[in-house]
Amino acid sequence: MPSPTRIPRTVLAALAAAALLTSGTILAAPPSTAATAVTWDTDRANTAYAANPNAVTASGYENGGTTPGMAFDGNGATRWSSNFADDAWIQIDLGTTIRIDSVALDWEAAYGRKYVLEASKNGTDWTPFYTETAGTGGSVTAHTYPQEVTGRYVRMRGIQRATPYGYSLWNFKVYGGEPAPASSTVTNLALNHPAYSNYYQHAGNSPAFATDGGWPADLKGDYTRWSSDWNADRWISVDLGATSTISSVDLYWESAYAVDYLLQVSDDNVNWRTVYEPSAADIAARRANVVSPSDASGLHDTVTLSSPATGRYVRMLGKERRSFYNPAPATAQFGYSLYEFQVWGTGGSASAAYPALPGDQSGTYQTTFFDDFTGSSLDRSKWRVVRTGTEMGSVNGEAQAYVDSPDNIQTQNGELLLKAKYCKGCTQAGGGTYDFTSGRIDTNTHFDFTYGRVSARMKLPVGDGFWPAFWLLGSNVDDTSVSWPASGETDIMENIGYPTWTSTSLHGPGYSADGNIGARQTFPNGGTIDQWHTYAVEWTPTAMRFYVDDTLVQETTRNVLESTRGQWVYNHNQYVILNLALGGAYPAGWNQVTTPYWGLPQSSVDKIAAGGAQAEVDWVRVEQKK
Repeated sequence: MPSPTRIPRTVLAALAAAALLTSGTILAAPPSTAATAVTWDTDRANTAYAANPNAVTASGYENGGTTPGMAFDGNGATRWSSNFADDAWIQIDLGTTIRIDSVALDWEAAYGRKYVLEASKNGTDWTPFYTETAGTGGSVTAHTYPQEVTGRYVRMRGIQRATPYGYSLWNFKVYGGEPAPASSTVTNLALNHPAYSNYYQHAGNSPAFATDGGWPADLKGDYTRWSSDWNADRWISVDLGATSTISSVDLYWESAYAVDYLLQVSDDNVNWRTVYEPSAADIAARRANVVSPSDASGLHDTVTLSSPATGRYVRMLGKERRSFYNPAPATAQFGYSLYEFQVWGTGGSASAAYPALPGDQSGTYQTTFFDDFTGSSLDRSKWRVVRTGTEMGSVNGEAQAYVDSPDNIQTQNGELLLKAKYCKGCTQAGGGTYDFTSGRIDTNTHFDFTYGRVSARMKLPVGDGFWPAFWLLGSNVDDTSVSWPASGETDIMENIGYPTWTSTSLHGPGYSADGNIGARQTFPNGGTIDQWHTYAVEWTPTAMRFYVDDTLVQETTRNVLESTRGQWVYNHNQYVILNLALGGAYPAGWNQVTTPYWGLPQSSVDKIAAGGAQAEVDWVRVEQKK
């Protein structure tokens, strides 16, 4: 389903020349002021400023037309501009402590290259929840899920300006709400409480949106909601904070509702007891409600339990997704989508909190896998040979079949050679006929690992549509309840035949295929891919850092990825892959070639036929902290 658009975007404007600089703390912090009645889509910063203009504090401002309050006045045509210093800051006192769901910044042309968003309960002790190290301005929405971010004060603290001027914000918005407290009378104990799911579609559809108190009256439209990825066995749970007595549950479904599902309770968020499932008649009626997505609306399920249930956690476990066409191809089903998950009962506690995220590992790097290909043939105790039609199917519209043949995979002079071969209509694999064969190997079932520094020294072939790659893939990719991209994919090096550059990327829920998180690096000093280069990634619990010849070319932190794109799925085993593909989606997207093969022109076919397409690997190494 489409992604939500809750925060309006503004256009950039030119930076006005400095007329006056004022520094120091601007506007004293006010005494505690309770926020006025708010709804789930209320900009809490604007509400606090409207109630008390003294709620805004800043390090300074440029002139009388760019004072701090102008970032919070709800007017996209006015702005705060700081004093001209890298460490300038601006903050808002919300008047009450809330669980902060997201912060939206609309930058003017003078934006922050590096900055931190922080929360505080007392205005003195600050906790960072979003750290930007490569800002590009524009509109930025930083979602807090899955971090625990509660506070009364929110601050943007500059670290490095992108321009010689100050930091300039059209808007600084804060969204969130007060967690439901313990109650001796029946109330919605889930409101603004921590929520969890096994998978979600992207950062704008995290589980946190299902407990924020909001849904559209007609149960249509792309409003705040949780949406799973496109699989049947997906769940969402909520932490009530303490053991509770649960009498009923309200589920406000978007059109992608569950035909069949279970409601379950738990004391530990691990072991579950089923307390409700729709009747066979209800399931049949929901299954029969087949409407195209453009005409479909959601459902409101009010489930009154036959007897009260006791537990701290409540979960909806999907068993069958709604179909939008009949008969329904796989593409006619989305995931599950909930606007709101309400749990009615007594008990609970406002102290429910998300667990702390993992930090970086201690220890020193030690080699745990190494191959320099000095043997007379591939070491099959380390590597698995992957074959089209056996270990994998045809993917990405590529032209080759992967085969297990010394013509395609061989060791020679201490190098691994992956060779492409051409023979018109000669190869049958996986029910298809192929004109090309090539080589692909991986360490799956031989060496799967979590976290480490992975590197290889390689020399690559030049030619449009040649697609060598050195990458990692989640070891659970073949689990049908996970699949790609929920498995995660780490592309340490990809090249599509252009001589001067290679690319790196990450693929996961909400950032896969053309929407991946990636970078392209160009070799300095006239370097080319057909020279030896070392490609590497350092994979830690908090970041992925990619290198070419020891130069950092991409850094993606878990913090920024989950705040802005989607779920971090790099906390489980991956395995190493080396392959040489031919043509397909990635090359075709660049060279626009459609004949004689998609992404592979005749000039490259001629090179392959002449024996001139091979990827060479000197060595592969994995180091892990011990």
